[in-house]
Amino acid sequence: MKNEKSYTELMKSKAQEKRVSRESFMVNMYVQMVIDEAIFLFQKQRFLEKIDAAIDANNKVLFQSLSAEYQAFVHQWEK
Repeated sequence: MKNEKSYTELMKSKAQEKRVSRESFMVNMYVQMVIDEAIFLFQKQRFLEKIDAAIDANNKVLFQSLSAEYQAFVHQWEK
């Protein structure tokens, strides 16, 4: 006789696979959120440092350009 699983065992197995799949999806989603936040914070810090440098150099044109880019960057991440 072949080693076949009963219907109940198959259903339990499928339910377990779905649960593991959902948990895996959620973990992947959380990891992506952490990565996205790290990228955002890094780029934000880089923008702010460049803006501060433009202020220190008294470069109004560069300041305005970087400020506009920064506002667009922040607006993009708010979506």
